[in-house]
Amino acid sequence: MPKIDKDNVLEILGKKVLPGKGATINFNMAKLYTTTSVEVPVIIERAKKPGPVVLITAGIHGDEINGVEIVRQIISKGVNKPRIGTIICIPIVNIFGFLNMAREFPDGRDLNRVFPGTKNGSLASRFAYQFVKKILPIADFCLDFHTGGAARFNAPQIRVKKGDIQSIKYSQIFNAPFTIYSRTITKSFRETCAKLGIPVLLFEGGKSQDSNKDVAKTGVEGAMRILSHLEMLGAHFDYPESAKETVIIENSTWLRAKYSGLLHVKIPCGKHVEKGEYIATITDPYGTFRHKIKTPNEGFIINVNESPIVYQGDAIFHISLNKKIVSDVKERDPEEI
Repeated sequence: MPKIDKDNVLEILGKKVLPGKGATINFNMAKLYTTTSVEVPVIIERAKKPGPVVLITAGIHGDEINGVEIVRQIISKGVNKPRIGTIICIPIVNIFGFLNMAREFPDGRDLNRVFPGTKNGSLASRFAYQFVKKILPIADFCLDFHTGGAARFNAPQIRVKKGDIQSIKYSQIFNAPFTIYSRTITKSFRETCAKLGIPVLLFEGGKSQDSNKDVAKTGVEGAMRILSHLEMLGAHFDYPESAKETVIIENSTWLRAKYSGLLHVKIPCGKHVEKGEYIATITDPYGTFRHKIKTPNEGFIINVNESPIVYQGDAIFHISLNKKIVSDVKERDPEEI
């Protein structure tokens, strides 16, 4: 188990990192079929002065490149070099998935559904177990970066559990365009952090196998605001305060395709729409069919399916709902199923 001793020396993954020093330590868990080792770089930067330990992760799903880009920028800009305390960055947690551009581990399991893992279980479960035992306990705060699954593009957002006052406070400091009340998924990284008493913010922005510079900018600046709040951000960094406060969304629903065909989206993700607003068209490939999609209610479009073709029943838009209309989230996120 990682620890910081009385002399402020960090011991993690069998290595010691002194105050004021940095290190890259490879977390070696398994091998490919060729016996080639698969190593997960863990990038550690420490200030001389004691302080919080912040763990910044991305790539728990191997095809979610935008999160990887956010953590890459945090490192390349030197944002991860703290004034006090320690910042640990893991840009790609699921190296296996990243190599294959796949969401899952090679065993077909979603890493974010097997935490805290088991010592002798599947490959994904073993990895989660070692991660929770050897890295996570040292963290005082976690930032975990994700994107929408498949072709579903998420507006930049922080997801928190309704009623979690501490996480809501941190989400307002991060100040993404949206903060969405979202239940904690069983056996997820977020649930494991919560059970260990470690505050965590889950950021979603963009879509799989895509890198969006505006989403990345939002993620990096949000991380800087958190680090500034913790008095860890370097004094030479300057970042713009957001002109608007994060929009808190308590309730939302998925709009699904009534027909199969070619999808033509007419509005940008993040837009506020009125009830009955024309937002997309579904056509057939032969020029004989055209169906207009209109919004069932006023709200913000927080996710757009950017796939050029859809089947009947596919989730195509995620729309916020006025809390006067409903009392709970109407339908589960497709990624949770």
